[in-house]
Amino acid sequence: MRGRTAAAGIRLAAPGALAALAVLATGCSDDAPPEPTTYTASAPVIQPGRPGEPATTVAPGETGTRPPRPTFNAADVAFVQDMIRHHSQAVQMARLAPERAADAQVRALAARVAAVQEPEVKVLQEWLVSRRQLLTDPDGHGHSMAGMATPAQLQSLTDARAREFDELFLTLMVAHHQGAVSMSNAVMTKGTDPAVQELAAEISAGQAAEIGRMLDVRAALR
Repeated sequence: MRGRTAAAGIRLAAPGALAALAVLATGCSDDAPPEPTTYTASAPVIQPGRPGEPATTVAPGETGTRPPRPTFNAADVAFVQDMIRHHSQAVQMARLAPERAADAQVRALAARVAAVQEPEVKVLQEWLVSRRQLLTDPDGHGHSMAGMATPAQLQSLTDARAREFDELFLTLMVAHHQGAVSMSNAVMTKGTDPAVQELAAEISAGQAAEIGRMLDVRAALR
């Protein structure tokens, strides 16, 4: 069946995603030596000017000023905090599958979700700690995150078994992934941290692909 072929191609994480995770974990260490603020050009270097000012050229042997490194902003912090909670719920849902799912493809999909998102949660937590940010929103995540299952939906999933579980799991996880894609696309517009941008791009692409696979599996069950 089409769904079985699609589900067989699920991968744990792309190399780019792993690289992004490594950067997130180590990208802002207090032990790293500070970068020099100036450099000596060995060849002509075009140095951008400030907004509204023309660029200048630093000749060989002259000293130039390094532009400031990109830093994170409030959108990056909110995304990382929210994605920790978002991923944690996906892992919670995935852990229900081994004892409740009837379809082998559903169990495989759930296993992949847990295998990918559990390590990401730890790295996202490290990103916040290394930047001295709170692990959770001080307002207690007062706003609703896209795709999150409600307590009632989680209880229904916990109570379901066999075919009922399979269909409800896929329905909730598709919505959950769509929410993660939406959140990732938003931070790619509003955020400034390169590592967060890269991971968000990987989440967006990877979960969009998994949505297609889950829809195939759900269609095959009907």
